[in-house]
Amino acid sequence: MESSERLARPLIQLAKLAGIATSYVGMSHDYHEINDNVLVAVLAALGIDASGEGAIERSIKHIQDERHARLVAPTVLHRVGEESHVPVNVGMLDMPSATITLENGEAYEHTLLPDAGDGSKAYMLNGQFVSTASIVIPADLPEGYHTLHVTVGERTEDATLISAPPRVELLDEMREGRLWGWMAQLYSIRSSDSWGVGDFEDLAVLLENAKSKTGADFTLVNPLHAGEPVSMLTPSPYLPVARGMVNFTYIRPESIEEYQTLPDDTRRQIEQLHASVEPLNGDAQLIDRDAMWQAKIQALWLIFKADRTAERQREFEEFCAQVGEELEAYATWCLCYDKWGAPSEDADNWEQRLAKDSPEVMGLRQQFPDTLEFYHWLEWVASEQLDRAQSRAKAAGMRIGIMADMAVGVHPLGSEAWWYPERFAKGATVGAPPDMFNQQGQDWSQPPFNPIALERTGYKAYRDLVHNMFAHAGAVRIDHILGLFRLWWVPAGLKPIDGAYVHYDSEVMLGILALEASRADGVVVGEDLGVVPDYVADSLSSHGLLGCAVEWFEQKDGMFRAPADWREYALASVNTHDLPPAAGYLELEHVKLRERLGLLEGPKEVFERSAMAEQDAMIEMLVEHGYLDAELARDRKANQTEIVMAQYRALQDSPCKLLAASITDAVGEKRAQNQPGTNNEYPNWRIPLADARGQVVTLDTLFDRVDVRNIATIMRTK
Repeated sequence: MESSERLARPLIQLAKLAGIATSYVGMSHDYHEINDNVLVAVLAALGIDASGEGAIERSIKHIQDERHARLVAPTVLHRVGEESHVPVNVGMLDMPSATITLENGEAYEHTLLPDAGDGSKAYMLNGQFVSTASIVIPADLPEGYHTLHVTVGERTEDATLISAPPRVELLDEMREGRLWGWMAQLYSIRSSDSWGVGDFEDLAVLLENAKSKTGADFTLVNPLHAGEPVSMLTPSPYLPVARGMVNFTYIRPESIEEYQTLPDDTRRQIEQLHASVEPLNGDAQLIDRDAMWQAKIQALWLIFKADRTAERQREFEEFCAQVGEELEAYATWCLCYDKWGAPSEDADNWEQRLAKDSPEVMGLRQQFPDTLEFYHWLEWVASEQLDRAQSRAKAAGMRIGIMADMAVGVHPLGSEAWWYPERFAKGATVGAPPDMFNQQGQDWSQPPFNPIALERTGYKAYRDLVHNMFAHAGAVRIDHILGLFRLWWVPAGLKPIDGAYVHYDSEVMLGILALEASRADGVVVGEDLGVVPDYVADSLSSHGLLGCAVEWFEQKDGMFRAPADWREYALASVNTHDLPPAAGYLELEHVKLRERLGLLEGPKEVFERSAMAEQDAMIEMLVEHGYLDAELARDRKANQTEIVMAQYRALQDSPCKLLAASITDAVGEKRAQNQPGTNNEYPNWRIPLADARGQVVTLDTLFDRVDVRNIATIMRTK
């Protein structure tokens, strides 16, 4: 714990006032205090001056004055079915009054009663005492995003009133039972009709076949957020340009309605373009997104130029109007990228020099209206094809269908950061402190949401993001769910180890998740791996969010926990995309790869011994609980497939409400999709689906394979 002397320091008090943790406990239960220079830099990223003693004192007073000067906080959370008391700042003799405008524009008819203030907690502001009263929000306020109007004397202020269910309710099928599904990297799974990269038509077929041939009820796919409009395309789906938009590089040109009515010569051009990249489908070594997109975008231009029926044009225009500014932001950024080149951090680059409303940007929009509309159209088609995949999954009988993956942040040079700079902290990026898997810490390069801006705007950016995710899916997995509670901010110019945790209002953000999941009849899974404070685990459980139970991580003090002892509210799997597939992990691919890339802090032999000890403990658990025959365990290399199957049999004894099988495990793939802590040193997110012999596995035959069916049989056992 921090000493009383440290806690008395003005810098520490300012940091805590701003929601910055001034110390933390790491994965190994090691205690760390944040250095002053880091705190000063993180405060600066929040727009708070702590450059000297005088600045610190002024910032403390400014924050306290500002909080007492407003009548009501800009965002208020209410739980449906419970009475809420909303604090209101009043004069010593004042009494507040309030009304509510519901989300649909109607007035809430119930009378809102005030509670008297507490004069003992008065605050001196501009020569007058300010005390606190409250407004009582009745328990029967319906769920939704409402507006609270608070009046004190002649002043009236509005607040966003988020009325949310207290928890995310389980689907009926999960109350007494559970559901299972597959985990897939969409880009890596190609069919004979793909353009070298898995696409939305492949996704639809994947979902249909997963249900009809294996009985799965969902498929968890990599994030499908928007990326760049032209090459070079960022490989990582976890570094998107805009999280609220859909990645249009996954469009299947031949599945666009207008393709069917194209003139013969135009269709031949598209067929030739397709033929130019068709050989990519057989490449087992590398996904070549850029080659795919250079051919596909030409085909899409040809289809875009074709005539649309009046009905289709009306649908397009309605989509543009409905998505609104978010679409305009992304399309405009795409146009600038297309005509002026890739954004960069150079001072003379267009993204650094120009804002969304600058004359140059407005002029470019007027100069190239067709190109601007093309990017609107691409987003419409992408959303349409993604929605169609989900509809086909539901029609096939899947209970959930698509489980979408929400990335933790956005690209620092992407459209969202450029169009909405006020949403993000300036001068810091998101990462993670050192742990046993990444001993040097991590810097994910993404600018974090500014928690002050979130509160001031009623969390609109986060509300819209969650809503958009559920618009295309039956479940949402939140990458790094701890980010709703705290994020590790790394100040610009410092190493990942030199960061600090910044706290967010998790109650509001979890309330938004519950509200949007309720409206979509959806499921929320939070990726809560790593160091999870007890209060976070308790909060996730109380809000009905499922966490993640990864078999390789379910251990303590060198012993693996029996699956029967895992928690109920979780998505259970053998591994994650940041680990090699099951076969590769057994062959210590993670050790070999980290040594080759220079990611080990100590000698390879030490890490290898640790990895082997971990593997021994896993085998011991599998044998002890009857998932693996002891005789087979004696020759791990010869019986590798049986050991992998035993790991999946173990999942069946867990009480977890969702189970997931990795397609890479099912086909015997050994290569990891991603190695954290690397960029181009390893082909992250560019590994095609292949089997144990290194042969490409296509979607056409995927679910007819014996090895895939064997895993599916295990997953259907209960």
